[in-house]
Amino acid sequence: MTKQPKNMTQSANSQAVRNGLPEAQGLYNPANEHDACGIGFVAHIKNVKSHDIVRDGLTILENLEHRGAVGADPKAGDGVGMLIQMPDAFMRKVTAAIDITLPTEGQYGVGMFFLPPDDGARAEIEKTVEAKIAEEGHTF
Repeated sequence: MTKQPKNMTQSANSQAVRNGLPEAQGLYNPANEHDACGIGFVAHIKNVKSHDIVRDGLTILENLEHRGAVGADPKAGDGVGMLIQMPDAFMRKVTAAIDITLPTEGQYGVGMFFLPPDDGARAEIEKTVEAKIAEEGHTF
């Protein structure tokens, strides 16, 4: 048997478990706890939308020592971000204000781009994005 850190014990099923963690229950198993390189995950197991989940995700991002909080690669952004559900009610409100009618929830997407301030370069990127969207059979 390999040597375990001092804060580890053997569980009944012979898996190493850190002391102080809750017992295995439902989808949670403390044997799966381990250090990771700057990642956090927050979700509601019953798929309930909530601003609390977004707030908790931002708290994780703010407290990561690697990636999120440090920005180890300032030129590339280092993958910092959050993946969230489409806020359909919000999208309908803001698009209605600019005379855009959205399809049924789940039938549209949103892309966020950081475009250059130069008018020519920005116009060329916008044209390329619109062409690629059309190639995939979608409307812009």
